[in-house]
Amino acid sequence: MNILLLGSGGREHAFAWKISQSKKCSKLFIAPGNAGTSQCGTNVNISATDFDAIKKFCLENKIALVVVGPEDPLVKGIYDFFLADDSLKRIPVIGPSKEGAQLEGSKDFAKAFMQRHNIPTAAYKTFTKESLKDAYTFLETLSAPYVLKADGLAAGKGVVIPQTLEDAKSELNEMLANEKFGSASSKVVIEEFLKGIELSVFVLTDGKNYKILPSAKDYKRIGEGDMGLNTGGMGAVSPVPFADKAFLEKVERRIIIPTVEGLKKDNIAYKGFIFIGLMNGGGDPYVIEYNCRMGDPETEVVIPRIQSDIVDLFQAVGNGNLSEVEILISEETAVTVMVVSGGYPEDYEKGKVIAGLDDVKDSLVFHAGTSSDSSGIKSAGGRVLAVTSFGKNIQEASQRSYQSISKLCFEKMNFRRDIGKDLI
Repeated sequence: MNILLLGSGGREHAFAWKISQSKKCSKLFIAPGNAGTSQCGTNVNISATDFDAIKKFCLENKIALVVVGPEDPLVKGIYDFFLADDSLKRIPVIGPSKEGAQLEGSKDFAKAFMQRHNIPTAAYKTFTKESLKDAYTFLETLSAPYVLKADGLAAGKGVVIPQTLEDAKSELNEMLANEKFGSASSKVVIEEFLKGIELSVFVLTDGKNYKILPSAKDYKRIGEGDMGLNTGGMGAVSPVPFADKAFLEKVERRIIIPTVEGLKKDNIAYKGFIFIGLMNGGGDPYVIEYNCRMGDPETEVVIPRIQSDIVDLFQAVGNGNLSEVEILISEETAVTVMVVSGGYPEDYEKGKVIAGLDDVKDSLVFHAGTSSDSSGIKSAGGRVLAVTSFGKNIQEASQRSYQSISKLCFEKMNFRRDIGKDLI
């Protein structure tokens, strides 16, 4: 079958790498893709949110399956767009409906969903510019630190954790009154701070049945020891050592089952991935956030550990018979380290020629922000490459990734040297 994958980052290169291995995949197209995805299929110069151009392409190229990587097309309703069109509705879209994507698109929607279905999460209230004084009063009832979340999509940067009440009030004013995150912070969710260690669990669902994918932990801060500014993610590890069988059984019973059942009860169409950001608080799981797609860079450690044919899984999601398909997971550990542009996550330069890609033999190199021309493969984003390696444990896998990174070079290249160290 001909498959169309939407997106252009490291997550999409990992998907493209895996999809291209399937015997069921005749042709793989990636829109818009990057220099890495072009090694797995054919890049198409179409934006992932240009639904009319996507429709035309699907019909002209006999596309039989659409896999959606990023959140934007999902929140904008690509699933509903296909379903409402007689010429497209036979094509399964791997991703939730517009309403289902609100689990990520609106923090307030997600918190209300969790409250309604008794899913453990932090206490919260939602405020607007008009209720700023009430928000200040609510902050005074909480203990430091404080968690402020822009309600809408803010490219992974809409969560702020001030350490003092004064800073929390100032930050809240910036978000609501001064529109720090634009329309994304026209509403702000204030939460109590949960203590513990974070991890992510991923679920693939056809709306009735589900498969639990490998757990992962990502590293958000730019600096070693989790210091400095937040980024889209500087690396990831899978599996997470402290997420043992007993803990994951609690996650399934208290969070995954109520989430899938809650979507059914609320009549929300959901055929795709659910990313569940968790806090392990003293052995008990609490939901920090939902995403309506796979995470990045977590995809780069989770997808390589799946041994099953991923197209079989996607077909089962589309057909609603996911329970009939087995999912096989590698026992090995995977560690990915992001290689980023100098200056990221603030101002950085693009267009730096990347050397050494052909010298990496012991790792997978997924392209996150790259382009290519006659002079070679170049940096085209803040996060440039994700270097993923396997090993019998975190130490062995991370060592391989760092050995591979030592063979890569571009001007002002940067990366964290401590990915996974806290878990060893």
